[in-house]
Amino acid sequence: MKVALLPSAYAPAVGGVEELTRRLAARLVDRGDEVEVWTFRHPPSLAPVETVDGVVVRRFAFPLPAAAPRDVLRFPPAGFRALGALSEAARSFRPDVVHVQCFSAQGIYATALAARRRLPLIVSLQGETVMDDADIYERSLLLRLGLRAALHRAGAVTGCSRFVLDDAERRFGLSAAKGRVIHNGVEVGGDEKPEPLGLPFERFVLALGRVVAKKGFDLLVAAFAKVAAAHPDVGLVIGGDGAAHSALVALAGQFGVAERVVLPGRLDRSQVAWAMANAEVFVLPSRVEPFGIVVLEALRAGRPVVVSSHGGAPEIVRHEREGLVADPFDTEGLASAMSRLLDEPALAGRLAAAGRRRVEDFSWEHLAAEYSELYQQVSCRR
Repeated sequence: MKVALLPSAYAPAVGGVEELTRRLAARLVDRGDEVEVWTFRHPPSLAPVETVDGVVVRRFAFPLPAAAPRDVLRFPPAGFRALGALSEAARSFRPDVVHVQCFSAQGIYATALAARRRLPLIVSLQGETVMDDADIYERSLLLRLGLRAALHRAGAVTGCSRFVLDDAERRFGLSAAKGRVIHNGVEVGGDEKPEPLGLPFERFVLALGRVVAKKGFDLLVAAFAKVAAAHPDVGLVIGGDGAAHSALVALAGQFGVAERVVLPGRLDRSQVAWAMANAEVFVLPSRVEPFGIVVLEALRAGRPVVVSSHGGAPEIVRHEREGLVADPFDTEGLASAMSRLLDEPALAGRLAAAGRRRVEDFSWEHLAAEYSELYQQVSCRR
């Protein structure tokens, strides 16, 4: 089949949706499909068309109207030009299906394109409605209406977790019969060479992600302060950057664990590989988490994990089967879960072994096969 993938961002940008689209495109090509990626041209200096990893990438402006009167007047011609450029790409490539990954402005234009050219549309929700740092879906009426229209128009809607689909049903009118969970994937064998971090301790608890409020790292620091007294040889490493970095440093000082908490900033993939391989415990303390690819990476590395009970992570890690599930708002409970894994090597080993087996269910090959089946279904209904 010919598949047009429309992610909200793509290489050279780095992030979850970029990695998902890159891996999915590669696996679809391996299966014999033709794939193009249509995404934002950001920054504008990027080429409008190029080949990345053997896949044609077309980049577009996807303007939305702004609040200023002058900008409102400029929007109609800009919008029509953008839709025209997208239509020209469709005439050139002739896709059998248009697949939006992580709905944003590109999803609004994809919905209009699908209606204009009568193309099957699939929308994949990746938690954008709950995890945006600026809560854009609470502030933008246009995005809310655009998503509702897309969910109504789509031949199928996937969510990276049941949690995400439930949110779409509750807030955006998704028909329960239309939604389908397709979890995100991970490279099961791992493909990065480890690069050590310089740490002032050998044993450590690890957390990774954007350093923002929704990731709950402040809740983790509070819980770790309770763990630290009974485990004087254990530190906490929080890898990532973001607006809450300085506040976390100050919080560690307030709890008296400043020397035991290391925030090295953003880690490259080789540093992440080392940290995953050497952590005593991995913790996902998010206030809300749609899925958690980083949890799959921890399971792949054979780490015992503690995941937040708020969101989709418990669909990956089942309590006391592949890890422990804890409420990050319950400081005592989160601290207790970490302490159990630090103090009970038999439990930690059993959960880690089960987690390694569990990760086989989330291979990119498995994900591509599920999407291929869905493409066939919506194409036949066309």
